[in-house]
Amino acid sequence: MFSDLTAPAPDPLLGLMQTFRDDPSADKVDLGIGIYKDEHGNAPVLATVKQAENWLVETQGSKGYLSSAGNVDYNRLTRELILGQDKGLLARSQAIQTPGGTGALRIAGDFARRLNPGCRVFLPDPTWANHQALLTAAGLEVVRYPYYDIATATLQFDQTLEALRATRPGDLVLFHGCCHNPAGADPDPEQWAAIAEVLAQTGATPFIDLAYLGFGDGLDKDAQGIRILAARLPEMLIASSYSKNFALYRERVGALTLLAKDDVAAARAHGHLLPVVRTNYSMPPDHGAAVVAHILGDATLRAAWEADVAGMRGRINGMRAKLVAALDGRTTRDFGFLGKQRGMFALLGITPADAERLRTEHHVHITSSGRVNVAGLTDGNVGHVANAIAAVCG
Repeated sequence: MFSDLTAPAPDPLLGLMQTFRDDPSADKVDLGIGIYKDEHGNAPVLATVKQAENWLVETQGSKGYLSSAGNVDYNRLTRELILGQDKGLLARSQAIQTPGGTGALRIAGDFARRLNPGCRVFLPDPTWANHQALLTAAGLEVVRYPYYDIATATLQFDQTLEALRATRPGDLVLFHGCCHNPAGADPDPEQWAAIAEVLAQTGATPFIDLAYLGFGDGLDKDAQGIRILAARLPEMLIASSYSKNFALYRERVGALTLLAKDDVAAARAHGHLLPVVRTNYSMPPDHGAAVVAHILGDATLRAAWEADVAGMRGRINGMRAKLVAALDGRTTRDFGFLGKQRGMFALLGITPADAERLRTEHHVHITSSGRVNVAGLTDGNVGHVANAIAAVCG
């Protein structure tokens, strides 16, 4: 079975990590790997997470199975975090715990194909690199729609709406709930409302990837687009992750939330979703979800966590502003858009050759697409990074 296999292509993410490790320069900067780092360049474990883990050690009485849906409290609290306290939206929703946001995306893809074998999924261009591969592997037909123009650093909103008018009932349309990866540019409330109007006409279902809640403008503000869609449309799927805002990357803590036209339809859809999980990984891992549920359910810990998220958000937005200031007037391109965008990621709008020059000549490691992880910037390296970009883009 294995003897005639050819050497596989290296994974781009793992390759980027290895290249950074192998760089001997004392000035090297990692802006490629999508992980939040603090002002010291470390990926921290939040103090609230440590407290919740200690609580689990002391109180958890069993490691027995829960169910394919996972932690009940976690699922309820996740729905409330995303949808707010709107009783009507909460009544129309159900959630399951998944192994990370990626697991939620794949389960949603499998679920959609089971319900509609001809399902198409519309993906924004650009989008997270793994979206197309992940959803193609689930058996969905992928269609790309224009979203962001790298040259002008602006949304192509008119083109987006025109493309979405070609959707039909049974299609999924993927949107980034906030802090678009890799562009960092999101629709405003009026644009979300216009998207809802188009989808109400075509009958397509919004499919939200929510990986960075709280990293844009705040937990509630970042969920505003989702809530606008939910209030105006009968159905929705939301794949969410706590990797970033709880810094629980390796614990794989995600959820898939569905909204239906009413509570009866939501319960029925939830029942059809569980066999998809059962025939995939059967049961989700519990530890990370138990940590999140304890923090979200405890008023003191939740307030501390919300302060942590505000601190992370403030640091990211602050580094955006410092990079813009350090580049001002030094290049032919105006990088002011970096300060207006939100989230961990931005596209510099440079060529793969320029990205390679950043790495080899200046030891600034980014992806070949020109995507930078703003959270990798610190007060100690932002000047070096600005010098490198100016040298390449001047």
